[in-house]
Amino acid sequence: MTFYVEFDDDVTNDFPFDAESLAAQVAEAVLRSQGCPCEACVNVLVTDNSGIREFNRQYRDIDRETDVLSFPNLDFQQAGVFDIPKERRADYFDPDSGELILGDIILSADKVKEQAKLYGHSTRREFAFLVAHSMLHLCGFDHMEAQEAALMEKRQETILSELGITRD
Repeated sequence: MTFYVEFDDDVTNDFPFDAESLAAQVAEAVLRSQGCPCEACVNVLVTDNSGIREFNRQYRDIDRETDVLSFPNLDFQQAGVFDIPKERRADYFDPDSGELILGDIILSADKVKEQAKLYGHSTRREFAFLVAHSMLHLCGFDHMEAQEAALMEKRQETILSELGITRD
């Protein structure tokens, strides 16, 4: 798996953990839990509240801050089922590496810190939670309805628990 984590120009990487390593660990766990049959590629941009507000306004027409944005590359017929039609392979796979291009994640470092404090757990746990949440979006899951939200939440908690990332 190729996992790129980039920090926006205005954002200092001052997390007390290795963000790239943690993000890759969580992403791999999500893909394993979904039975992803191939190597994958994901890009993560860590920005601040101002940066994510601009992305949210530009791509979702919502002019406010948020914690994480997900930009899936795949069109899933069923969430978590990686049945990729032959005619779409060129759209979904990197021709050089052969990896499945899942999509992009944008995280707000400010929100990671704010929400960790608000929920009474570590920034490591909040960062991992947001990566797991976003990775599930990249795998076709959503939370627009109560039943979908409950399923996503259960998957997130199971994955983080298996990794030993708890609300410490």
